[in-house]
Formats: sequence, structure tokens, C-alpha cells
Amino acid sequence: MKVRLCFHDRCFDGAASAAVFLRFYRECLRADATFALTGMTHQATQPFAGELFDGDENVIVDFKYSSSPRLTWWFDHHQSAFLSPEDAEHFRQDRSGRKFYDPDYKSCTKLIADVTAAKFGFDSKPLAELIHWGDVIDGAQFASPEVAVGLTEPALQLALVIEAAPEPGLPARLIPELATRPLADVVRLPQVAEHLPALVRRHERSIRVLSERAESRNGVVYFDVSEEDLEGYNKFIPYYLFPEALYSVGVSASAERAKVSVGSNPWREDPHLKNLASLCERYGGGGHARVAAISFGPHELERARQVAREIAAALRR
Repeated sequence: MKVRLCFHDRCFDGAASAAVFLRFYRECLRADATFALTGMTHQATQPFAGELFDGDENVIVDFKYSSSPRLTWWFDHHQSAFLSPEDAEHFRQDRSGRKFYDPDYKSCTKLIADVTAAKFGFDSKPLAELIHWGDVIDGAQFASPEVAVGLTEPALQLALVIEAAPEPGLPARLIPELATRPLADVVRLPQVAEHLPALVRRHERSIRVLSERAESRNGVVYFDVSEEDLEGYNKFIPYYLFPEALYSVGVSASAERAKVSVGSNPWREDPHLKNLASLCERYGGGGHARVAAISFGPHELERARQVAREIAAALRR
């Protein structure tokens, strides 16, 4: 039995979601299942091209919906979960009992844990630490910006490696470890420990770069680090540096894409907060109401910069 498990790549919630599903499947359905893990990245192009769904079971967690008849399981919590109205209708018509969507959840990790416990009898207690931190990190439920940026917890060190390590495919290789080990043990694994010192230095550099480059005006922090190889920077740094800001808009770039990241300060509340997913959907992106993004092709950096400036101006109004 081969299970193709697709997850949101370079994302702690994506990796944690896949780990919870893997453990659930082996404990409640097929102990002998073989998992093939595929990290999915939001891009300007169609993410489900080719023969992706080649398993006896095919699963997507923490990523957009596919109407492929070969997709057998799906879990997601993003407002922008559907690539088209037709996909949304396809999901609404599904009667398999194995596709679940709830945008009210802070994390997909918690959604999977709750659904599999309620509907399939899965005992998620051994993964309580992973589920807790998946919810804290993806839901921005930290006590303060200092905690979010400080990297003192094993979960935050793991999130740094999962999101920013330059080694291709590393999150997929860590998922079976996350499904069976305490987080402090996973941090000590050689494939994590070898990346951590350099990534901590990179994190410290990103704080310095943003403090020099970012501009905070009318409640919006704007910055462009597209020439600094800093995609995967800690998204809470703008609020650590500018605690009075309500929003942040940043431009970054990698070999795969140019990206506009838009967020709101989780330590500030405002009755007139904009829905950032809806705002980014106008440009082909999406996400959550309080944090969203838009991906462009790697050669569309100037377009990404233009869109970022437009969004910053709209939020400042």
C-alpha cells in the first residue's frame, strides 16, 4: 500500500500536519503503508501538474484542493483553499467522508488531530507537543514578539530549519521523525543540527537587515529583501522591530519565485482590520484573513514590487 502524502513545504504547520496524518494512518488504517512525501510550494503556475497522484491513496494536507479523482484525503484551513469556484463546488459535492475543510482553525495540524480523533478514533495524545506548537506557530499565538523571534524553544528552532534550510527535501525527511519523537530529540538529529548554527546566524542577519531596510509609516511596515537571499525570514520580525505597526508588507525572492508577504500584527487588535487573504486574492494569491501571500514567477520581481507597493498604499489608507 503506497500513500502519496502532499504537504505544504517549508512550513512548520505543513510538516506537522503530515506527521499527524502519517501516524493516524498507520495506527488506525494500515500499519504496513509505505509513504511517499511531496512538499508543495505556492507558485504562479498550476501546482498539481503531471502524475503527482501516483499512490494507492493520495493525500493533501495544509495545501490547496485538487478535484483529481485520484485524491482520496484532503485537509486544509486556509481561506484561499480553492483554485477555482469549480474546485470549491467539487469539494461541496464530495461524499467520501475523507475531505475536510475548516478555515476557523488556526492550524491544519490541530484540524487533522481533532477530525481523526472524532471520526476515526485516533489517539493524538502522544503528539500533543507537536499539535500544540503547530497551533501556536501557524496561529501566531505567541505571548510576545520576543518569544516569536527568540528561538529558545525546540519547536521554533525546528521551524527555522524546516522553513529556511537550503537542503532540498529536508522537511519530507523530518516528517517521520516528527511523527514519533519529542521535538527536543528531533532538534538534535544530525540533519537538523548541521543546519541550525548557520540558520541562527542568518536569522540574526535578517533582523539587522530589516531594521536597516524596513520603513514603518501610517501603521504599515514595508520592506524589500529580494536581493538578500532572505526568503523564509521570521515573519514576526517586523512587529518585534516596530511594535506599533498594524500590518507588514515584504518582498522576497528565490530561484523558484518572487514573493509578496502580507501580515497583520498578532499583538494588536483593530476593529477595522482588513482581510488580507481577500486582498491578496485580487492578485492571484491568498492565505488567511490575518496573513497571506502572493507568488510570482522568478522573473517577475518588478511586478512583485509594484504589487507590494500597491498593497502597502491600500493598507495605509
